[in-house]
Amino acid sequence: MGQLLYRCRPQACKRHPQWAYDAVIYELNVRQFSPEGTFAAVAAQLPRLKTLGIDIIWFMPVYPIGEERRKGSLGSYYSIRDYCAVNPEFGTFDEFRALVDEVHRLGMRAILDWVPNHTSRDAVWTSEHPEWYKRDPLTGEIATPYDWTDTAQLDYDNPQMRRGMTEAMLFWLRETAIDGFRVDMAMLEPLQFWNTCVPELEAFMDAGARGLFMLAEAEGPEFHTAAFDATYSWELHHLTVDIARGKVPAPAAALHDRLLKEGQVYPPDALRMRFTSNHDENSWSGSEFERYGAAVRQMAALTYLLPGMPLIYNGQEADSDKKLPFFEKDCVDWSGLGGESDELYRELNALRHSHAALRGGVEGGDLFAMDNSLPDKVFAVKRRAEDGMVIGVFNLSGDHADLEFHDEDFNGEFRQVGSQEPALLHSDAHFYLPPWGFFVYFK
Repeated sequence: MGQLLYRCRPQACKRHPQWAYDAVIYELNVRQFSPEGTFAAVAAQLPRLKTLGIDIIWFMPVYPIGEERRKGSLGSYYSIRDYCAVNPEFGTFDEFRALVDEVHRLGMRAILDWVPNHTSRDAVWTSEHPEWYKRDPLTGEIATPYDWTDTAQLDYDNPQMRRGMTEAMLFWLRETAIDGFRVDMAMLEPLQFWNTCVPELEAFMDAGARGLFMLAEAEGPEFHTAAFDATYSWELHHLTVDIARGKVPAPAAALHDRLLKEGQVYPPDALRMRFTSNHDENSWSGSEFERYGAAVRQMAALTYLLPGMPLIYNGQEADSDKKLPFFEKDCVDWSGLGGESDELYRELNALRHSHAALRGGVEGGDLFAMDNSLPDKVFAVKRRAEDGMVIGVFNLSGDHADLEFHDEDFNGEFRQVGSQEPALLHSDAHFYLPPWGFFVYFK
């Protein structure tokens, strides 16, 4: 049978919209998505994203950017001057509302990046509600978090500020009909705030028969009890980068142990977001090609085999090997559309949508390790649901791997990602994987 790594059984957890269980998230950087960098340019590409198999579009911050202590020539999306307006660099408020309407018309969902920890230093709140900010104990000036010198730290000890934050989020749900939020640095605010705020947002959405989806840029089981549907799987991501760089002596065993621990700690209905890139990783650590090298597509496939929810950062489907600057204008390199990664993501997205075993949370199949003769080097897992099964086999090394499987399910005829030919598996036969090679089988 293999060792159970991750059981998908009911346990206390925030309820999810039904459409979230088999969803694929796409993070969209409006400024860098096109040469125009506008809402209208994004709208023109929505049919392509629908065809790619995207379900949820996460729009990076679309708000006006502060000018005081601005970084670079265009500033940080996360230094917000007004929570209830849009950046004129991208277009008008009505154009954003029309963009969300088009997302919905195509059968997708839209979530908005929310930045609750701080505003810009010249934000409207700094003049209208200066008491809503923390103060530097030495100077008495509005405090700056970390080295984010273009921002001003909000004070969550102030109940009026908390109310203002909730009202601002309700504004977007009401005025644009978005489907939820990705919350920036969610661990920096009191969890009690989110456990109070989110049920109010849900009540608003439920009144209109709409589901609310909440993604936290945070890691920890406590975020799933009342407030958030999904959290980042940062620790797993960093482990996979170290594996790809050859820094982990027994990579398959390390990945096995990491997932076993996660499965014991998190509620099974928690949706862990799996990724090989995002805006932070791309801008500060380089593209996935720099971080993963020859393992880049293997690790992309792995994000679909594990319990949770996969993320694609704009440009990954086109093999865009660019480190996009954070404070300046650039553009994703789209010349690779239609290539190897584009096809891989299309196949993986189609498999996630069609195969019950790959659904997230308790609706997906449990994750089992498959015994093989190279357990330190080859990571092999299976997930089963209804009458079907998905098997993933990953050579987590730069060496050739000749191995045998000791699992009764590694038998029979399967279909496979990346090939139209059926695969006939035999547990008593030698199996070969090239360096960083992988196979995804399903039936």
